[in-house]
This record gives sequence, structure tokens and C-alpha cells, in this order.
Amino acid sequence: MTYQTPITILKTLEAIQRHDLVLPAIQREFVWDHDQICEFYDSLMQGYPFGTFLYWTVSEETSQMFKWYDFVLHYHQKDRPHCPELPKMYRPLTAVLDGQQRLTAFNIGLSGSAAWKLPRLWWDNPDAFPQRFLYLDLLHEPGEGAREEVRYWFEFLSEKELRRTDASECWFKVADILKMQSGYPMLEWLKPKNLLGDQEVRAFKTLETLHKVVHTNLIVTRYEEESQEIDKVLQIFIRTNSGGTFLSYSDLLLSVAVAQFDELDARQEVYGLVDELQKVGLSLDKDFVLKAGLMLSSLPVAFKVDNFSRPNMMRLEKNWEQVRQALVLTAKLATKVFGFNRDNLRARNALLPIAYYIYKRGFGDELLTHSSHEDDRKNIKVWLIRTLIKSGIWGSGVDTLLSALREAIDKHGESAFPSEALMRDMATRGKSVSLEEEEIEALADLRYSDSRVFPMLSFLFPFMQSINGFHVDHIFPRAKVTRRNLRTADYSDETIETCLEKVNGLANLQLLNAQENQEKGDKLPVAWLDEKFREDSGVARHEYANHRLLGDVPGLEGFEKFYEARREALKERIRTLVAAQ
Repeated sequence: MTYQTPITILKTLEAIQRHDLVLPAIQREFVWDHDQICEFYDSLMQGYPFGTFLYWTVSEETSQMFKWYDFVLHYHQKDRPHCPELPKMYRPLTAVLDGQQRLTAFNIGLSGSAAWKLPRLWWDNPDAFPQRFLYLDLLHEPGEGAREEVRYWFEFLSEKELRRTDASECWFKVADILKMQSGYPMLEWLKPKNLLGDQEVRAFKTLETLHKVVHTNLIVTRYEEESQEIDKVLQIFIRTNSGGTFLSYSDLLLSVAVAQFDELDARQEVYGLVDELQKVGLSLDKDFVLKAGLMLSSLPVAFKVDNFSRPNMMRLEKNWEQVRQALVLTAKLATKVFGFNRDNLRARNALLPIAYYIYKRGFGDELLTHSSHEDDRKNIKVWLIRTLIKSGIWGSGVDTLLSALREAIDKHGESAFPSEALMRDMATRGKSVSLEEEEIEALADLRYSDSRVFPMLSFLFPFMQSINGFHVDHIFPRAKVTRRNLRTADYSDETIETCLEKVNGLANLQLLNAQENQEKGDKLPVAWLDEKFREDSGVARHEYANHRLLGDVPGLEGFEKFYEARREALKERIRTLVAAQ
């Protein structure tokens, strides 16, 4: 990055008009209002520093890769609020990485116009957006008016507003300074105004200051980045723009995608899909959707600009509807069939291989319920849960892992979800889902707040089915396992502390569907089972309890013994299930 010799505002404006100075797609829209522009021009006139610009020198080869945008010239809040897209560029140019708002203020104030909506008028009223040009009151006295700190009074005025100005004001259209020479031509312009001696002197000095600011003063300072490594340029952009609303790397990549799509509005499509996934019940953001687009379109999945090239984005745009359908179906499978939600899905990237398999097979909603897909649902669920309860699977190296899993699905997933092939491939990459004895011990001691509790219980009790969603329930309710109740049940002080700790442990947790959980409420398990099976034989109750590893459920006095017995039973089931898969 090199520091360049300062130049004038006029030279900068000419570069904008020649389209030598352009905006990349990663830049936001122009957002300054009329007061900000006017205060900016006052700062210029007073000689205040206004920051160094940051440019990017773009080669001819690089310029052809992206869309570029012009600066706003005739801003219209309703009809022309956006930066206009430029034709395809096949030449070297300079892109603005930092300074868009200030440069646009130059463009609008010195060459263009602005139209903001008037208050108390409807948006569809043709008179609500009068065209205004930037004017400077040559007779303004510092300390006058609403902005006391302002020394030079700039204002956007329409023709109607200009006709209504006071005789004590002398308004000069700022754009006229571009073609005006200093000295005598200024006096010629002032002569018809019939100003008094002091007024004419003040007006002339103000006009001369404006001329120097635009034509003479070397006040536009800038750094230029010459690297053509796009990722490096984006990192620079992020850092230089970190003072305002945070802009993530994926924000920039989405902007690059927007610039590459032809038919669809990439931004609208991505955020629309995020909203759709939220309604299904999962918090999956634009980062997930962008990575899913790369994954499902068989593109490199890493978040690098090179992977968002025009050919790649053309492929994604072509496949977009199928990508959208596969992601929505994956979310439905995870929520409506497997019982996951935005709170207990601990690794969203685990959904991507599933989505890719669904995309490759072209499934529809029949995958969710049809008996012909029962084995697929079972295999997908087992693989998903195993990757969620094992620590470290979806941490570092996730892009490499996703690419490998996609390749394994291509090889082995033609007729069924290849869960075993995926787990074998993961093991060769140091991502084995097998569990050592120490890990089984740790899993048996999971706490209620741990995000692995739901997938762990789903793994232990795969027969659980619910269309109303699952709840993680305390077998012995926390409202019952209290210090007072335990003391009444003759627990010692030391044992009471242990029980209060164990009440939130895995051995005191179970899955219930929503309706069952509401019916159970704060009942002790023995009372709830008596109620649940009052119409049934003791055999049904015993089978129910045995199926869930509840054993002979005691009252509160037997809580500690129950907990330890169920903990051992859970560990044994974990070992059995791991060995069988």
C-alpha cells in the first residue's frame, strides 16, 4: 500500500466523471443526508482535515471479473437512491475502498442534485421530491442560524425555495464554481447583486475560498493498494470500515454474489431463504446459506472470493431453486422428524452433508414420512447425532471435512444415505465418532444446560417419535428436589448437596413429547406413572419404565440410588449402541 501525492477536489471529480474512479459491489449505498453534506462542505471551507481515502488499483484482467458501480450524481430518495451499475469494464481502473460517502458528496454538491422527501407529503405525490442543488450563502455571518458552529452556510434549495430567500442572503450555486475563474469573473458575478461595500468584500472572500478549496488546494490525500489478491483487498476493506456498522467477510462475499447474479437478486434470495429456515425452526443465517450454496453446487466450500467468481455464481444461480428446496427439506427433517430446534442444534454445518444428499437424490416432502424412506431417515439421524455428541467434529478444518463428505456421498450415496462410509472417511481424517471409555463417562455426566443433552438422549432412545416436538424433562422435577424436601426425606447435609447437583445430570433427564411433558408437570415420577398407567396393567408400566431405563422408580427418598443405577444403565446402553453401529 503506497501513499499518493495529494490532488485537488476538481481532479478527483474529473476521475469520477471519466469512470476512472468507481465503486466495487462490496460498498454500501450512499447514506448521508443533506445536513451531513452541508456540514462536510463547511469543514472543507474551514480547512479541517477530512480523512485519507483508500483506493484499490485494479488491473485490466481483474476489472473484467466483477461488476462496478458509479457514484450517485442526481440523488432521488424514491426513484434513484442506488449507485448505478456501470457497463462491463475492460480496462484498468481505481476502486474506492474507503471514502464513498465523502466522494459522493463531492459529486452531488459540485455536479449533481438531490431530492429528499418533503415532510407531511405522501410518497406518491409528484411534488414530494423537489430537485435541489447545493448553494452557499456568501453573506452568512458565523454564529447565525440553527447551526451556530457553522462558519460557511451551505444548503440544498429547489427553485421555489431559492425564490423565497431573504434579501439579506446571497446564494451561490456551488456547481458554478467549476467553470468560474478566480478574481475578476467573481466580481462580475457579484456586481448585479448590488451588495454594500462590506457585504461585497465578505461575499468575494467566501467565493474565493470556495474556488481555492475546489481548484487549488491539494487536500485529497489517499493510499492506494495495488495487490490483485482479492481476499487481501477485502480484509483491508473490513478493517478500514470497522468504525461503523460491522461488516463481516460473508457480507462482502454476498455483495460479490449480488454483482455476479444475472436474473435473480442474490441478496433477496439469500435473506428470503434465511427467513424461511427461521420459520421452520432453525437459526440458520446467511453464512450457512452461502456455504450451503457452494456445497450443494459442487463448488469449493471455503469462503474465498475466488470461489465466488462469475462462472461459479452462474452455476449457483442456475441451481438456486433446487438448493433452496433441499435446504428447506433438510430443516424440516431436522425439526419435524428428529426434534431439533434453534436451541439444541449445536453444529449447523452438520446439516450440510444431509442437504447435499437430499439435493443429489432430488427428494421431496415424501422423505419426511413415507415408509419407503424409513431406512434413510434412520441412517441420517444416527450419523447426525453421532457427529453432534462427539466433541471436535465440527470445529477446525470444517471446509476440508465438508468437501471430503461430499465426495463420499458422490461415491456411495446413489441409493441410500451412506452413514457408515461417511464415518469411515471421517475416521481417516482424525474425525472419528467412536467413543472411548473416558468419553462415555463424560457423556453420562452431561448437564441439563449442555447442548449435547438432546442429541445424547436421542441417541440413547432412538425409538422416540413425536410430531409435536420433544422436551428434555427432569424425571425427578427440580421443584421437588429441593433442600427442604430432601431434609424432610432424611437426607444428610452432605448428601443433600450431592442430590442438588445430580438433579440436572443426564441420569435424571428424559425425552417427552410436548403433550406428555405438559401432563407430567411437577409430579414425582412414581405419581406420574401411577396416573399414566392407571387404566393399564402393571406389565405395560414395567415395559415403559424398562424401555427408558427407569427401573423401579422410587419416591424422593430413593432419588440418589435411582440416579446412580440409571447412570450405569445409560453408560451400558451407550457402549452397546456404539458397538452396534
